Amino acid sequence: MTDSKTAPPPLRFTGHKYLINRLIFSTLTGRAIRISGIRSSSPTHPGLLPHEVSFLRLLDSVTNGSQIEFSYTGTTVVYRPGLIIGSAAGYGAGSGGVVKHELPKECPRGVSWFLIPLCLLAPFAKGQVNVLFTGPGVITSATENGDVSVDTVLRSILPLYSNFGIMTDKIELRILRRSNAGPTGKGGGGEVQLIFGHQVRLPKTIHLLNPGRVKKISGVAYSIGVAGANNARMIEAARGVLNQFKVETYIFSAVSSAPLIPMDRGGEKKKIGIGFGISLVAESSTGAYFSADVVSPPSGGAPPEDLGRRCAFQLMESVSQGGYVSTVAAPTMLTLMAMGSEDVGRLQLGRDVIGSEEIISLARDLKAFGASGWGLRDADSGCKGDIVVSIVGKGVGNVGRKI
Repeated sequence: MTDSKTAPPPLRFTGHKYLINRLIFSTLTGRAIRISGIRSSSPTHPGLLPHEVSFLRLLDSVTNGSQIEFSYTGTTVVYRPGLIIGSAAGYGAGSGGVVKHELPKECPRGVSWFLIPLCLLAPFAKGQVNVLFTGPGVITSATENGDVSVDTVLRSILPLYSNFGIMTDKIELRILRRSNAGPTGKGGGGEVQLIFGHQVRLPKTIHLLNPGRVKKISGVAYSIGVAGANNARMIEAARGVLNQFKVETYIFSAVSSAPLIPMDRGGEKKKIGIGFGISLVAESSTGAYFSADVVSPPSGGAPPEDLGRRCAFQLMESVSQGGYVSTVAAPTMLTLMAMGSEDVGRLQLGRDVIGSEEIISLARDLKAFGASGWGLRDADSGCKGDIVVSIVGKGVGNVGRKI
């Protein structure tokens, strides 16, 4: 470990908007960061929110030697990362080698908000990553905050890891108990387990320049604590839009009871996380993925037919944006490319995807952590207006694995 007297000063950032990305880059590169001005102008909720503090606790559980310092008001945090060890017994994991991470009931974000960054760290861990997300704050569905469902992570993001030489048959994402967001948009009471069993020294360099044509559409319609007929109505409405394209379409139905969550007083339990939604994923002939998620609002009142049609139209919009991956999966692909071998990798993206605020901020943050700049050029094939992004890997790799 680097001596604190010779270590470079922490990189400085301001604001909470891209807090998670910066924490992940800090952990991958081993560079300390200082983030200030976190909701400092908010009169009611200054500083870090409970789900952000929970994510920092998760980082502490899967690393060894990390140091986290908060200011008195929570508007400033200093993070000095340690070694990514995964679910090693005696550190953050329990007796069974499982890190049990409980999300607070005030959590308004879907569990995918935690899963996607954790999956970025898992290939670089010293050993297997096995995390069980539980507690009153676990929301497995999509959310109104823009988080995708666990089904979308499973079907459209995890399969992309195979392009980097990571064996996806050693990755499991188990939905043990489904849940929607609670009546106020917070908490759900679900349960999800991630087992990431393949760690690599360096991700492979990729050259993905042919998005291909959509050959299959799959999806899941889910109902939690409501009649299963809602699933049939969503599926029928979605098929009414998708069947005209003459593509194989498989949409499954998942019906479950609402989770019982203990309340604060007297051990009373209450059913929350009630609702329904649908997740659709389109797969191309060359292994490209596009996704869409729609969920019923916590206040209710949305007909299942509207959700099914809206999700089908959103999927078509995602496909029409072009490129090899959609906006949901692009940050994962670009980050793994930047952390990989010191060679030039190429990825074709839609113009709207590469021009989004999230991707532009991602490029700036990677540059701040020492990654190379991106090269952009017009694509020769695919949708009109596609862009080919060229990235030279930083060669960070997995310091915990020597072979």
